[in-house]
Amino acid sequence: MHTDFFAPEPILIPQCFLLYIVIYIQCKKRGPQLKLEEEIKELRGKIEYHNRKYYIENSPEISDYEYDLLFRRLKEFEEKHPHLITPDSPTQKVGGEPLEEFAQVRHSEPMLSLDNVYNLEELKEFDGRVRRGLEGDEKVRYVVELKIDGVSVALTYRGGRFVQGATRGNGVIGDDITANLRTIRSLPLRLLGKWKEGEEIEVRGEVFLPKKGFEKVNKEREESGEPLFANPRNAAAGSLKLLDPRITARRPLDIFLYYLRAPHLKIKSHSDALRRLKEFGFKTEPHYETFDSIDEMIPYLKKWEKKKEQLEYETDGVVIKVDSMTQQDILGATSHHPRYAAAYKYQPEQAETRLIDIKVQVGRTGVLTPVAELEPVFISGTTVSRATLHNEDDIRRKDVRIGDLVIVQKAGEIIPQVLSVVKEKRTGSEKTFSFPKKCPVCDSPTERIEGEAAVRCTGYWCPAQLKERIRHFASRTAMDIENLGPALINQLVDQNIIKDYADLYSLNKTIVSSLERMADKSAENVITAIQRSKSAPLDRLIFALGIRHVGQRASQILANTFRSLDALSDAPQEALVQVHEIGPKVAESIYSFFRQKETKVVLEKLRRAGLNMKM
Repeated sequence: MHTDFFAPEPILIPQCFLLYIVIYIQCKKRGPQLKLEEEIKELRGKIEYHNRKYYIENSPEISDYEYDLLFRRLKEFEEKHPHLITPDSPTQKVGGEPLEEFAQVRHSEPMLSLDNVYNLEELKEFDGRVRRGLEGDEKVRYVVELKIDGVSVALTYRGGRFVQGATRGNGVIGDDITANLRTIRSLPLRLLGKWKEGEEIEVRGEVFLPKKGFEKVNKEREESGEPLFANPRNAAAGSLKLLDPRITARRPLDIFLYYLRAPHLKIKSHSDALRRLKEFGFKTEPHYETFDSIDEMIPYLKKWEKKKEQLEYETDGVVIKVDSMTQQDILGATSHHPRYAAAYKYQPEQAETRLIDIKVQVGRTGVLTPVAELEPVFISGTTVSRATLHNEDDIRRKDVRIGDLVIVQKAGEIIPQVLSVVKEKRTGSEKTFSFPKKCPVCDSPTERIEGEAAVRCTGYWCPAQLKERIRHFASRTAMDIENLGPALINQLVDQNIIKDYADLYSLNKTIVSSLERMADKSAENVITAIQRSKSAPLDRLIFALGIRHVGQRASQILANTFRSLDALSDAPQEALVQVHEIGPKVAESIYSFFRQKETKVVLEKLRRAGLNMKM
């Protein structure tokens, strides 16, 4: 006999009620998360606002300290909650991880050059071509902007967010430099106003390095023994082509935007496009004006030719564009330049002065560089007392002699150059300059390799070379050893405390603190920085070694290819030549460097010191 067991009926809960419970639980869990997201969003908004006030409008409302506190708080939040980091966060302007290479970008429309005119007669000829293209009697209005001496870029924004940026390249295809462009403080990562998801615009502009920023970068390069940039444009171009955005972030790059392509906005004129760009939060060149004729714009052209040296950035002329977009479309373009625009180029400023003497400097690779010592002369906003003469061939070609009256020119070059000699004013007392047969520092013989313009010191232990090699090794873009300045390096070399850059790792606090102007705390900072540099990435170590013809980009390529310093040093010349972007000349230089007895000694010291020699 058995008894049936009857289970109670299950309680039936409506499905919609279950859904409410799930949502409630999720909301309870999300409560703190939502609060955090709101706080982060608010912080980003504040920082973006103050970035705009400081970098674009030049009217800061808070101190640098207050700004740093806001930025630090946002960074702390994002470090604790990395899933909340967005590509347009202000923290992303400090630069991300290094790239292996640049991807290629095809421009939506070709990035053309501008046709140049050099005087009023040529400018009026341009105006005549425009009016003939518009069938004569149609009214033409021009927009005139200062021409920024920088690097042209094209930027894409989607849904109001910066998604891609590229160099001009060959006008059709450029390099994707999005990561480097993100580091520019004045470039908004998110636009002002409301934007629909997927709504796209393209803007174009000029990236440049302000004069003070250029001087700062060149001073740092000089202190670290690196070659100086010839002008701000070269410095800007070099900064944008670095594979490590963190280095780019240290360069005070700026940008002006001048072009807007957004069919849905129905922009009718170039001046309207400039106004819209400002509304979206972009920085535009502030001195543009509109004119109804060439005659009307002549005072503007003359004014800025005189005042351009007062600007914070380099300009070599003005850009003149037909304002009406309809007229621009009618005029069209050639395969080289638009027919509706021209660049009116200013003549470079020159001055006459006397060349008092020629001094020879010795660089880290032993190259002897002649420098002209001049009677001080005021040119392009500064007093010039020295100018480059490049090399022995340059002196012979120009027939430069000590005592000559010479023409000095900047021509957009911050570093002045001797352009020519005023031979008709010679008195006969001028002296011909002969390049030294021995190094002016160590007295070693000099040599000139066939096919090269440079004369070099052959003394490997030349103090001048050694100091420059150490400065280069310790520079920011190499091992980044802070507090190891020229004065300290000079003492270390002059007192025979170090004989190569590997000896830096045998220094201690006692040795350093015994040197002039080195207190205990300063010595401790130097030793800490030296020890910290041991963990520098492989590409920086390769660059720091100072191999001839091997710059930052080549160092990154070599590190990515060989993955260790041992593999690179053992590589046969044939293997080096096969590496993309490493040509025969560079390959030969690398191969020779690693087979020198001195190099092997130094590398063994670095290995024993515990430096990172692998990817």
